[in-house]
Amino acid sequence: MDAIILQILNGLDKGSAYALIALGLTLIFGTLGVVNFAHGALFMIGAFCAVTLQRLLSLSHEVVDETRTDFLGNPLKVEVPYLQDWLGAETAAAVISWSVPLAILFSIPIMIVVGVAMERGLIKHFYKRPHADQILVTFGLAIVLQEVIKYYFGANPIPTPAPEAFTGSFDFGALIGMDPYTIIYPYWRLVYFAFAMIIIAGVFAFLQFTTFGMVVRAGMADRETVGLLGINIDKRFTIMFAIAACVAGLAGVMYAPINAPNYHMGMDFLVLSFVVVVVGGMGSLPGAVAAGFLLGILESFASMAAVIDILPGINQIIIYLVAIIILLTRPRGLMGRKGVMEE
Repeated sequence: MDAIILQILNGLDKGSAYALIALGLTLIFGTLGVVNFAHGALFMIGAFCAVTLQRLLSLSHEVVDETRTDFLGNPLKVEVPYLQDWLGAETAAAVISWSVPLAILFSIPIMIVVGVAMERGLIKHFYKRPHADQILVTFGLAIVLQEVIKYYFGANPIPTPAPEAFTGSFDFGALIGMDPYTIIYPYWRLVYFAFAMIIIAGVFAFLQFTTFGMVVRAGMADRETVGLLGINIDKRFTIMFAIAACVAGLAGVMYAPINAPNYHMGMDFLVLSFVVVVVGGMGSLPGAVAAGFLLGILESFASMAAVIDILPGINQIIIYLVAIIILLTRPRGLMGRKGVMEE
């Protein structure tokens, strides 16, 4: 039982990342009809926003510490963050420790600018082009962004720790009445799952309960009719692209302590997220979220040692096997609209 619960928790953790990225992909495809292969790069940029803010907050200068000496008795020179000069040692240490959550605020304007620049500068020219053209140009853009990150940050992963308050683990066994320490799970992964639920709920509430969201949903169903009503649907779709970029960026920010940011992390998640979108149903937001968590849990169970002993390598292909089975039996995906991908 403890192994099952642990794998479910792992699956929800992975599924949260898949669902957030797939949600942004589906928003873009559903509103603009664009297959955006650069979406994984937005996830990567978000993660490096967390890295950048941590480095900015940790900028330091050299001072002589008279209370410490080297082996010759000379005062030591130590690096002191500028933040410490302004806020004091304890406050500065706390701010630096909480750099990842603070990066949420730091990343939002950056992701909005990046999203609008991508949509207005490049993607708008490919709205009426075949999906193959869209895939090629956005995949090329993803490679460019990946190489830019590699140039400035290097090829090695950059550890980005979570706040000290969340560095421990939670005892699930004691919570549900089992023996203590039978199910231990990191606090930050639970925080990531809760954060993902808040973002997903926020996006759905925005689309469902606001006038802006109502117009966007109408545009997703019939763009031409909405345009004939005198509504500037293109402007609203640009805003939705920026929102989708923010969702991907925030997912990357909060994932930085779980998986040290590196220049190819966007590509690692991109393929899996497209599989999630296709399985859930192209253009279906509930389908993208449901498929994200479903495939995350299946991948987690397939990674169990007992399963791998019986079926070696199954953890590497389980998502693709499920995708093949679902698409053979239901080409439009789990919750896709009738006619989508069924020609």
